[in-house]
Amino acid sequence: MAQTLRKKRSIGSIIFTTVNTTLLALLALVCLLPFVNVIASSFASTQEMVAKKFILFPTTFSLDAYKYIFSTPTIFKGLGVSIGVTIAGTVLSMALTSLMAYGLSRKYLLGRNTINFIVVFSMLFSGGMIPTFLVVKSLHLIDTYASMIVPVAINAFNLIIMRNFFQALPESLEESAKIDGCTDFGVFFKIMLPLALPSIATISLFYGVAYWNTYMNAILYINDSLKWPIQVLLRQIVIVSSGMQGDSGSVDIIPPAQTIKMAVIVIATVPMLIAYPFVQRHFVKGALLGSVKG
Repeated sequence: MAQTLRKKRSIGSIIFTTVNTTLLALLALVCLLPFVNVIASSFASTQEMVAKKFILFPTTFSLDAYKYIFSTPTIFKGLGVSIGVTIAGTVLSMALTSLMAYGLSRKYLLGRNTINFIVVFSMLFSGGMIPTFLVVKSLHLIDTYASMIVPVAINAFNLIIMRNFFQALPESLEESAKIDGCTDFGVFFKIMLPLALPSIATISLFYGVAYWNTYMNAILYINDSLKWPIQVLLRQIVIVSSGMQGDSGSVDIIPPAQTIKMAVIVIATVPMLIAYPFVQRHFVKGALLGSVKG
């Protein structure tokens, strides 16, 4: 009887696993197809883009869209700006977020509840675009790279996740370190930070993606086109290419606007896709551990 039940459970488990795997595979395929279409369309020829609405494998391989995009010398300057802002911004944001999160996770911190309330309040309400612009202007950050970093240096959501991560660590670790003569900074840098690597990797990815996709802050605070990040430059290229194709005399000069748009999406997305595998193994663990306690 027991063997029969185990056999039935085993068959049911196999059926469940098969159905579950099939459904998840189909869902993954549905999510993947649009991106495959974007990549394929960016390499398609002009004639194929005009003839087909959906492309998975271009019959004629063409680099015209990428040649057009990278024919502008400022594109490399924009890439440098985005890379610099992403690296500097992520490092600064992680330093500020981790220090503040660790402080707010300690129950003996004076005014801890008030500061936590202010952090949560800032997630729901903000001063708005104009007051923020006036603050940035009063700090003399207009037309500086810092204007794309300082106003968004700390994200309240990321701060709360990391604070909860530190709260989940045993307090006995800190007590033992202080008995051995370790200072608060020593406890933070020598004990807490190494244990928080999964959370640090996850939050760093969040910040990195946000800084790489910087667009609105650059539009608001950067007037010098030489200081524009890659996202703004790519948008300008799309606008220019669309406008030029409105002139019948320039149709053969540049690729179709749709092909350029697809190439722009690839250029803007690939760097983050390359970075993701390096933090993927920490991603789920870091995000979930910070959400266990409220």
